[in-house]
Amino acid sequence: MAKEIFMPKLSSTMEVGTLLQWFKEEGDPVSMGDPLFEIMTDKINIEVESYEDGFLLKKYFEVDDEIPVNQIIGYIGEKNEQVPNESPGISSGDSQESVSAVQQETSIETDTNEHVYSSTEKVRATPAARRVARENQMELALVSGSGPNGRIQERDVLQFLLHHENEVKITPLAKKIADSNQVDIASLQGSGVNGKIVKEDVAQAITSHRQDTSAPVKRKRLSGMRRVIGERMQQSVNTAPHVTLTSEIDMSKVKELRAQLLPIIEKQTGYRLSFTEVIVKAVGVVLSRHASVNASLISDEIVYNEEINIGLAVAVDDGLLVPVLKNVNTKGLAAITREAKEIGKQARDSTLQPQQMKGSTFTISNLGMYAIDAFTPIINLPETAILGVGRIQDKPVVINQSIEIRPMMTVSLSFDHRVIDGAPAAAFLTELKHVLENPFELLV
Repeated sequence: MAKEIFMPKLSSTMEVGTLLQWFKEEGDPVSMGDPLFEIMTDKINIEVESYEDGFLLKKYFEVDDEIPVNQIIGYIGEKNEQVPNESPGISSGDSQESVSAVQQETSIETDTNEHVYSSTEKVRATPAARRVARENQMELALVSGSGPNGRIQERDVLQFLLHHENEVKITPLAKKIADSNQVDIASLQGSGVNGKIVKEDVAQAITSHRQDTSAPVKRKRLSGMRRVIGERMQQSVNTAPHVTLTSEIDMSKVKELRAQLLPIIEKQTGYRLSFTEVIVKAVGVVLSRHASVNASLISDEIVYNEEINIGLAVAVDDGLLVPVLKNVNTKGLAAITREAKEIGKQARDSTLQPQQMKGSTFTISNLGMYAIDAFTPIINLPETAILGVGRIQDKPVVINQSIEIRPMMTVSLSFDHRVIDGAPAAAFLTELKHVLENPFELLV
């Protein structure tokens, strides 16, 4: 009997996954543990493996399709075994053996009681009732059962379909696209099974309703990583009262220190020491003396973190990733340089593992490579503070009543005023300024 392949639910907030690629073609043999496809969700790419032996009988979705969790996306079974021509919809499988799951060694943040079945797995129904529900791509959870202990009979499903026959039939993905683009589904003609509206019908309606054909406009749906970033930034701004303090730092001695350590660290690690690694080390040292800035607000509790783990914002194509450097206060500049360079490359190559993006207690966003002097960074919840770093620029400054040209850098500390008051935040930033202006203390 053919086994379902469906979109797994990999976190408590996941609603859809974006299909990045198939590793097998229809007709290819598949062994248990073989990678089947790759998806993107919550900023990371995950390879999903097969839990079955057999042949890939059907693929219902293509690259870049957004697929609801638990949607059947294909089948594995015996060669030439017959399967539906279109996806039956949300899976109602009864066995975990039919699940395609992510690699076991990959750590995913999910509730231990959460799994990848749809709500229909808890519904008591006869096999005939399930068959009719699958054929009509409907959720059994919507039907009231008339059998013993509320078990759903075939007649219950047929009565439900008869009662709702005048309702618009539409797939969950098509409904989501229609809602986000304000498409009137009542005006659409479905091309799916039994006239059901599918995503292609909605896409065609969106195209046909564009008014200005003389000046075509490029459009791109807010999806995947871009959507996740938008949701998290909106949540942070709406939840945490942001206050931002700025300070200018004389980087003269940091430049001297870097020049002296550059050949030593490059010989030891193969990587060139940058200003970023010096800043990371300095922040780690200062955080060890300011517990309130290294805190997290979780529900209604302030958690003062024992570890000092710094998230380092890295720009990638169409988004931003924040890999984490662990226990930076206990490491030297050589170790920090090696780790920062390696996780930065992994972020840009989309090869970061989920565990490399967890556990940060403070974040640094460095725009020093651009012509940016200062900016207001948004807190990476549940952290309570984030440091924005601007460029180093030669400026005239007053030193002992004389004007000198010094390399100055502006830093901006945004903090959550629910947890941190202005004075402790100012004390942290003042000490960071002192350490960076006297960076040889970092070597003690």
